[in-house]
Order: sequence, then C-alpha cells, then structure tokens
Amino acid sequence: MSQMQKDRQTANPDRKADRPWLIRTYAGHSTAKASNTLYRNNLSKGQTGLSVAFDLPTQTGYDSDHVLARGEVGKVGVPICHLGDMRVLFDQIPLEQMNTSMTINATAPWLLALYIAVAEEQGADVSKLQGTVQNDLIKEYLSRGTYVCPPKPSLKMIADVAEYCYTNVPKWNPMNVCSYHLQEAGATPEQELAYALATAIAVLDELKPRVPAEDFPALCGRISFFVNAGIRFVTEMCKMRAFVDLWDEILESRYGVSDPKFRRFRYGVQVNSLGLTEQQPENNVYRILIEMLAVTLSKKARARAVQLPAWNEALGLPRPWDQQWSMRMQQILAYETDLLEFGDLFDGNPVVDAKVEELKAGARAELANLDSMGGAVASIEYMKSRLVDSNAERLNRIERNETVVVGVNRWTEGEPSPLQTEDGGIMVVDPAVEQEQIARLESWRADRDDAAVAAALEALRAAARTGANVMEPSIAAARAGVTTGEWAEEMRKAYGTYRGPTGVSGSVSNKTEGLEDLRAAVDAASDKLGRRLKFLVGKPGLDGHSNGAEQIAFRARDCGMDISYDGIRLTPEELVASALDQQAHVVGLSILSGSHLPLVEEVMERMKKAGLAHIPVIVGGIIPDEDSQKLRAMGVAKVYTPKDFELNGIMGDIVTLVSDTEIAAE
Repeated sequence: MSQMQKDRQTANPDRKADRPWLIRTYAGHSTAKASNTLYRNNLSKGQTGLSVAFDLPTQTGYDSDHVLARGEVGKVGVPICHLGDMRVLFDQIPLEQMNTSMTINATAPWLLALYIAVAEEQGADVSKLQGTVQNDLIKEYLSRGTYVCPPKPSLKMIADVAEYCYTNVPKWNPMNVCSYHLQEAGATPEQELAYALATAIAVLDELKPRVPAEDFPALCGRISFFVNAGIRFVTEMCKMRAFVDLWDEILESRYGVSDPKFRRFRYGVQVNSLGLTEQQPENNVYRILIEMLAVTLSKKARARAVQLPAWNEALGLPRPWDQQWSMRMQQILAYETDLLEFGDLFDGNPVVDAKVEELKAGARAELANLDSMGGAVASIEYMKSRLVDSNAERLNRIERNETVVVGVNRWTEGEPSPLQTEDGGIMVVDPAVEQEQIARLESWRADRDDAAVAAALEALRAAARTGANVMEPSIAAARAGVTTGEWAEEMRKAYGTYRGPTGVSGSVSNKTEGLEDLRAAVDAASDKLGRRLKFLVGKPGLDGHSNGAEQIAFRARDCGMDISYDGIRLTPEELVASALDQQAHVVGLSILSGSHLPLVEEVMERMKKAGLAHIPVIVGGIIPDEDSQKLRAMGVAKVYTPKDFELNGIMGDIVTLVSDTEIAAE
C-alpha cells in the first residue's frame, strides 16, 4: 500500500472507495493477429475491458473481397470474415474472464454468434460471458450509416439478440442504445436525450410480447447506453443526470417496472471526437480530460465504462503510444485522485438541478413529438433532417466566432507541435493487408465443408423468412464456416436492403451569414454556363460518416447550386456514371475512413475513360499531408481536411474552379 493510500485510509477509516469504471480503449486495425497483439498489450498495461473496432466491410456485411470493400479492409477496425478470424482475434484472451464491448450494429447477431462460438471452443461457460453488442440501428440510419436492412426487420433482429441473451447469456448487454453518434452528427443535448430514449422505447415495445410479463423487468435491466460527452462539460454532466431521471421515469410509468435495480441507467462513454482539432492537436489532450470529467464527477451519473479517443484522431489512426496516453489519463483520475472516495458532489446544487430540469423538459417535449409521429422508427426522416439542421447551426456559430474553438478561430498562431514526428504522428495501415486478408479468406473457403455450409445457410434462410429468432442458426452457421458476407446476404434476401435519408432536402436557409456575395457569384457562373451550376457530392466506398458531405451539400444548396447527393455507399463506377448522366460541373468526394487513395484513384481513372477529365474533383476527409500531395498528383483540384471549417471559403473555391474550367474550355 502506498503512503498516499495509507494516509487516505487513516483520514477516512469508515469510507469504502467505489470501484473504478471499466477502462477501455476502442481499438482494432489491419488484421485479427495485429489486433490481438494490441489487445494483449493494452491489457498488460492496465486496461480492464476490451472495446473492439471492426472494419467497414465487417460492419456492413461484406467479405473482404467484395467490390465495395476495396480500400476499406482493416482501415477503421479489424476485418472479421469468419470463425477463423475471430479465433485469432481473441487468441490467449480467456473470454469467460473478459468484459468485451463490440461496436457492431447491422451484423450484431452474426458477430455475437462468432464470439459465442469462439468462447465455446475455449471451454467457456457461455452463461458467464460479460460484455455488450451495440446493436442500435436507429442511430445508423441517422448518423453513422452502417445499416444493411430496413428499420422494421432490423428492429426484429435487435430483439432476436436480446431474447436469446436473456435466456442463454444473461450477463450480456444485448443492446447499447447509442447516442454517441447523434452528438457527432450535431444533436443538441435535448435531441440526444430524446432520440436515444425513443430508440430504447422502440426496442422495449418490440421485446415486451416476447417474454413472460414477470421477466420483462429483468430484460429492461440489461438495456445499456453508449453516450457522448462534449466540451461543455457542465451541461454534459447535467445531461447525464437527466438521462438517469428520464430512464427511471420511462421504465416506471410506461412499463410498470417497480424494482429500482432494474431501472438503473447503465452506460458507457467515449468522449467527443467531433471537437478534436487538426489544428494545434496537442490541445486535444485537455479537451479529452475535461470531457471525461462530465461522465465521472457525478456519482449519480457516473459511467460504467469509459473509453477515450487519442489526441491525434483528427489526423489519422492513433499509434499504440497515443492510446496508452489516453488510458493513463483514466488511470490517474481513477487511482491517484480521491474522486471515488466521496458521494455525489452535485446533489442539492440549485444550478445543476435547474439545468437538469431544463434538459428533461426539452427532451420530454421532443419525445412527445416523436410519439405523435409513431415513434422512433416512423420518425427517422424527421430526426435526420433535424440533426442536419442542428449541425449546420453548430458550424455557423463557429464560422461567426460565436463559438470559440482554440487554435481554430481564435489564437491560431502557435509553436509547432513536437508530438507530430516525421511519420506525421499517426499509424498507417499497410496496403498489402487487404490482399493478405483476401488470401486468407479464399483459403478458408477452400478448406471448409461445403455441404455443412450449405445446410447451415438453408437453416438460417428458413429462420429469417419465417420470422424465427436468427441467433441459434447464426451460431450454427458460424461453427460451419459461413462468412460474414454470406450471412448478411441471407438477411438482405429475406428482409431487403435500405438507403437512409440524406437530410439535405428542404427549403433554403437564410440563417447563414455572408451568402449574398456567394449567391451572386453562383448566379453569374450559372448564367455563363447556360444552366444552374451542378455540384455532385458523393461518398464512395463504405464510409457512412456523412456529416461532412451533408454540410457541404447543405451549404452549396443554400448558395444556389444545383445539388446532387444520393447518400452513402456508392461505388466509383456509380458516381462517375451519375456525373456523366447529370452533366456535373464539379465533383466532390467525402471519405473519412482512410481509404481515400485507392477510391479516388479509381474515380479519377473512370472519369478519364468517360471523357470527364476536364471536370474538377475536390476531396474531403481525414487526409495526411503526404496523401494530399498524392491526390493532387492524381489530378484532384482541391483537398480539404478538418482544419478547413469555413464552408463559405470552400463554396468560393468551387465557383472559381468551375469558372476557370469554363475559361479554359473557351
């Protein structure tokens, strides 16, 4: 025992400190083997739980060799195509003793099936497994874009997982209602509260008929939440206290859950990534710490698990050292300070109480509005448009300097960061990883029992088409050697596919300042062109983080351009065909997953073959300087990164590019 601990024990002999929250790092990249090494290293450094990041093909139900997976394999997470990959991912990690969070949604039944199959191979008692699958599709339609099937069958599969876990894996959280990405998409605190709680209500309404009435409260108690904590940490702390009160209120009044232990608001958190800046990135360390305080200071609303981004996530993929630094921040707060030795610091505080009541009133009003429209599933298009509007207003406030962002719109001059080394201060995934993963996939398919696979797929198909629970046949399919893409294809055949709303249609906004000159410039350029300036905005590949593309399209529309934006998950071939068909004057590509080089290269090659080489192409995303130079060498006219927050400046660039192209053509 350290002298500090002895002193505390002497000073507070009767006080028992709370247990620290689970300390996690959201991690996974390249390959299952590389990710396994990273996990075991992090656990040896004091991490107390795992949080698995899957790559976009895995999240959206494609194998690594699918055309849409090109350039995406291993970029934002680990590729898991089959049981063999899952075995390697958790090699030498005893799953019965681990608490594992898997950020997986559309393919949650499948990834949980693979996890259970590996646990069984390890000899684990499946009933003792602890962890979480996110399994929240509503927020995928609104913000993150890794959906596969339409809302109603997706809700059915969420309930399948919950029903299965309730019986077979009772310590597992079958759903993590995720408001994190709602805030990343621009949600106000009231919207974040309301949309997340409306999602939980939709799931509980779906689940209630599936279990005996006496068991329903226990099932309610397994629903957890995954939230965001932004830089306005007093408001964020009050938001968490409001979540606690509202969840308790809903479970008691709407569902008649009388036992308080089943009404506890249980949540994990990753603090805000939206506010991390590419400019002066060292400042992000302070932002992350302050945001963590919002979900730890108040005992009444303290997170059960915390994962922090790294200081350099606005630049690219963090290195192991960067993740370690964020983990050390948690450990210092949990083990060096006296935070866990005291009760709630804010009970009875009139300022806090007033803010909590204000947030609850706003959330209740929005919940009533959603309920009048038929609930969360029926209100997806409405919620999406509200988020786009809120995000636009957030950006407007930054552009107007009403919201100060240090190093971005104030105090922009500073010393170069010594943290950014010659490698750019980020980790880069080797392009060879994709071909190596495809080779392993081909070997897996060649070595498996085709008859067993066919039988497993037939059983899965029958369950999906008859409305039976898909979990048992999914686990059987995992054991038989079925792949992620094959599992998801059966779901697509049974339930259909879905394209979410873009949220950028509607009337032109007059809230943005400085548009008069831009509108005049667009009108002048359009007159010269003989028709309205046509701007095609596209998201090639599987990256579903559409906030940037939506805001560019939203602002361009307000400037008077003719906008074409068909949402996410398009192939380069489809985008070039659209540019040709719609006679686009400029093409804008948004890619935040790190796959910009191969995808843009294919777009540029296809545009050249289509006779569109003269059309300027602009690209936005989290793009290192070295890659920006490569993109320009391909012929890209402009490259924008998170530091380019002034959207009016980008609009001006577009008008200039089109005008220059027209002059050159003359």
